[in-house]
Amino acid sequence: MSELQTAEATSGYTTADGRQIGGTLMDMKNITLRFGGVEAIKNISFDIREGEIRAIIGPNGAGKSSMLNVISGFYVPQEGEVWFKGERRGQLKPYQVARLGIARTFQNIALFDGMTVLDNIMTGRLNYIKSGLFSQALWWGKAEREETENRAQVEKIIDFLEIQNIRKTPVGRLPYGLKKRVELARALAAEPQLLLLDEPMAGMNVEEKEDMSRFILDVNDEFGTTIALIEHDMGVVMDLSDRVVVMDYGRKIGDGTPDEVRNNQDVIDAYLGVAHD
Repeated sequence: MSELQTAEATSGYTTADGRQIGGTLMDMKNITLRFGGVEAIKNISFDIREGEIRAIIGPNGAGKSSMLNVISGFYVPQEGEVWFKGERRGQLKPYQVARLGIARTFQNIALFDGMTVLDNIMTGRLNYIKSGLFSQALWWGKAEREETENRAQVEKIIDFLEIQNIRKTPVGRLPYGLKKRVELARALAAEPQLLLLDEPMAGMNVEEKEDMSRFILDVNDEFGTTIALIEHDMGVVMDLSDRVVVMDYGRKIGDGTPDEVRNNQDVIDAYLGVAHD
């Protein structure tokens, strides 16, 4: 990589509302993912900058979830490179990717219904548990300090997401919108540099979407967390995102600010179902 390419890859920008976005946090370079003979992702490149909210959108079957699974380590692409914090990432397992500072939520909620809200969120702190099993069992020394520190961080997130009144409630008893908020809390408990949100508004009513949108903006603003999200609600995407990458049938057909994307003819055609020769 030349010096010029390196400088371009790490430069930041200023948003329309005056926020300063940093350099490249994650760089997806020429990613191709195949399942058998089917290409789910076809030679796609894009980056995610420090401090921004980056959306990945497209019609059903565009390859968005596959891309999120590549970023989080659930899928390994046959071609291309994934760079994070200036270093090329090898073939890591999802838990190893999480240790790098990447956390995610899922389209289909992945919580423990029989556990309380508090205990579910505490599972997001697993990477911060360093004491041995014996110390944990007896709650001695380092284990006691870790428990205190981890619980304090979790309580901070519970307050932040306004779920104090359900902290002792089993997750299985909660309505769908609150479960999505608990899943966000668990991801935040990992203190990620990059937070991946897979359809955070899916299945929500208008009021729940407004709450979730507010929390996403607050997470980005107050914690400084970089966010990449997949979302079908175009109103939400255009309101929240600093930049948007658009996929269709595994290809990248657009990349830019919300205004640039909404005026991109290829994007308009993809959403209207216009065929091209």
